[in-house]
Amino acid sequence: MARGDWRRLDESDVRVRPGKGSRPRSKRRPEHADAVAAMVIGKDRGRWTCAVNADPDRVVMAMRAREMGRVSVVVGDMVALVGDVSGLPDTLARIVRVDERTSVLRRTADDTDPFERVVVANAAQLLIVTSLADPPPRPGFIDRCLVACYAGGLEPVLCLTKADLASPDALLAGYAGLDVPTVVTRHDEEPEGLRERLDGRVTALVGHSGVGKSTLVNRLVPAAELATGDVSAVGKGRHTSVAAVALPLPPPGGGWVVDTPGVRSFGLAHVTADDIVNAFEEFAEAAEECPTNCGHLGPPEDPDCALDDVVTDGNAGADRLASLRRLLVSRAGGGEARTES
Repeated sequence: MARGDWRRLDESDVRVRPGKGSRPRSKRRPEHADAVAAMVIGKDRGRWTCAVNADPDRVVMAMRAREMGRVSVVVGDMVALVGDVSGLPDTLARIVRVDERTSVLRRTADDTDPFERVVVANAAQLLIVTSLADPPPRPGFIDRCLVACYAGGLEPVLCLTKADLASPDALLAGYAGLDVPTVVTRHDEEPEGLRERLDGRVTALVGHSGVGKSTLVNRLVPAAELATGDVSAVGKGRHTSVAAVALPLPPPGGGWVVDTPGVRSFGLAHVTADDIVNAFEEFAEAAEECPTNCGHLGPPEDPDCALDDVVTDGNAGADRLASLRRLLVSRAGGGEARTES
């Protein structure tokens, strides 16, 4: 610019960079119409392993897109991916959306912990694995897992292992009123009945360490090669699963099993009494007539509980109500919030 030309400049020739606070911000987010659907099957240090269209042969590594913020992404979530979804080494896709969950398995560290943790999403059923001996069964823990199922929308299935060491009859009698499906397995037999129940479905597995959960998974998914551990001398198992992971079941049945870390506690701080009652259709409507803050435990704690009106002489619902109240006691801390002694 020649000397003196600045006198011919006007405001149209000058660009003023707006201040940081004056820039217009859009609340619109990209629609990502070209995103592909995938199922989260594992997580490790801020990276998620995803199966495109739930196909175990199309595995992609992904990170959470910045626009997602701190949205929770857990194993079992159905997500939308953009970017490089080839699955080739050193490639990384982005998770831009998490679909609405159909079920959630939640737990807290104990009944006083305000932080609830989603362990698995979108599982159709929860396989509660407990051994009949070595270590002995813990009904309190089973009750708490049932509560988590009813509150989270999963179908419970009781899997009793090591039937070659002890009879399942006494334990099964305690759950007759709940009509919980049961599978009994032995160390010296293949779990064929269990395979039929898992085929074509997403199933989460939960259980104390040492009950044979990883051994079951190794039989169901031979390619998994999960580590198995011996039970310690004091009856508590060594933790052999350190993070939840979804494993594909072989054809022709297909489906997925989600192996979760062995747990020694199952807190239910996030579950209310109504969450449990609502899972029992025959009592849910009557519960609406209960006084405010009724714990549904019946006399003497709740003398005006309306659930008792549903049960009459000769009514088979008496066993169901007794089982329901046992679960309520477990939720309130009467079960095994912590199972270590």
